[in-house]
Amino acid sequence: MSTEPTPQATPPRHTNDPAVVRRLLDTPGRWAVVGLSSNPRRAAVGVSRFLMDRLGMEIIPVSLKGDDVHGRTGYRKLDEIPGPVDVVDCFVNSTKVGPVVDQAIEIGAKAVWLQLGVIDEAAAARAKAAGLDVVMNTCPVMEVRS
Repeated sequence: MSTEPTPQATPPRHTNDPAVVRRLLDTPGRWAVVGLSSNPRRAAVGVSRFLMDRLGMEIIPVSLKGDDVHGRTGYRKLDEIPGPVDVVDCFVNSTKVGPVVDQAIEIGAKAVWLQLGVIDEAAAARAKAAGLDVVMNTCPVMEVRS
């Protein structure tokens, strides 16, 4: 009997589906933007404004402080948001995004969008297995312009 630990299976590398990206950006929906605070220096502020003004999305700010942003009520956690959430847009460090993705699954979100530089293959695989659409390591602003 071996005492060596069983190696963990590496999740398959995620590839963004251009049709999913297009559908998420072309379909008006409720986007919970995790990491959206009132700090104007944060990228989430400009991207969420773009989502609202250019794409017609409803934005729900989610941050540690629950800041209100763009005149929208802020929340501290995804499960505090009343009503359904279509997309959970993640502006958090890759090492911290896994629990956010798990919360997105728990609340019944339809998709997770991990922003440019946010990569977690295992979290993406969990979301896909739960039936969520997944977009990873890109920004809606870049995708609209491409």
